[in-house]
Amino acid sequence: MMNKDKYHNYSPEPLWPGIINNEEPPLIIAGPCSAETREQLLSTARELHGHGVKILRAGIWKPRTYPGDFEGVGEDALSWLIEAKMETGMLVGTEVGTAAHTEKALGAGLDFLWIGARTTASPFAIQEIAEVLGGSSVPVLVKNPLNPSIDFWKGAVYRLLEAGVKRIGLIHRGFDIGVPKDLRNTPLWSVVAEMRRDLPHLSIYLDPSHIAGRRDYLGKLIQVAYLLKYDGIMIESHLNPDKAWSDRNQQITPSELAETISNLPMVSEQQLYLLRDELRGVDERLLLLLSIRRKLSGEIGGVKRAYGLTAYQETQYLSKLKEITSAAKLYDLPEELLRHLYAIIHDDSVFLQK
Repeated sequence: MMNKDKYHNYSPEPLWPGIINNEEPPLIIAGPCSAETREQLLSTARELHGHGVKILRAGIWKPRTYPGDFEGVGEDALSWLIEAKMETGMLVGTEVGTAAHTEKALGAGLDFLWIGARTTASPFAIQEIAEVLGGSSVPVLVKNPLNPSIDFWKGAVYRLLEAGVKRIGLIHRGFDIGVPKDLRNTPLWSVVAEMRRDLPHLSIYLDPSHIAGRRDYLGKLIQVAYLLKYDGIMIESHLNPDKAWSDRNQQITPSELAETISNLPMVSEQQLYLLRDELRGVDERLLLLLSIRRKLSGEIGGVKRAYGLTAYQETQYLSKLKEITSAAKLYDLPEELLRHLYAIIHDDSVFLQK
């Protein structure tokens, strides 16, 4: 069994050696969600380069939920990325989801790769990619999984490290916590902080596009990246977002990106906004759990009726109340608060079961 603690003090090689050493963080990685045509990609690269962006991203293999959606141009777009690199001098990279993708991307000479959220959660896919990358010096950025599991994220990184991948970074792209929300994905800053604590030497990038899912929120998230001292930002930028073939609502033009960065507000108010966003995410999870609990309580009521049992059972209530209040110190919560909350929840359960 692998020693999970051995990488806590691991010092990886710099992600961009000899190319980008003196940048003030966060570094900007930008480009279209999808490489749609040669001209679209090259024109986007030229504009981004003109605004000082040094690293170009573009998806060519797109993992889509439904069949029939645009799944990327595929291997043909590799030559477009290399052409953009030759013309602008930018570093170029794409997402890989399989060992075959990885082999083709490395063979084409791409400068970096990233692994998407769905792939991160698949040990089989990660292991096959890691074996192709074994000993490689090409930077690999690993997005967090959709599920807010620190273990899935760390497990993917450990597989790459075990294979000898020398340059690894992380991307926070938000989490799907399964509740209605304003943003496309929930930015669980506390989960990312835990990842940073366990792997403190890995660079971490923020993906505001996949967190926001909409343009009007991107500036706020970019500011958060500065506030929390992220090493970089990976953001989707398209010449004409409204005509994009994928994720049109979350893309921003190169000129809008440059303007957003140059007009970022002072950080004084951002700390409050950040904490409120975190609180909103916690509230969403509480509401989801309450909804699940009510459904279970209703099912229990059906069983009680089938066996002729009363909805209110005092012995069970007192036993559960004692169990909950005894955990007050463990969770650093006031015992009276837990007693009061459980009484309200229990009364609602009895009402449902009647």
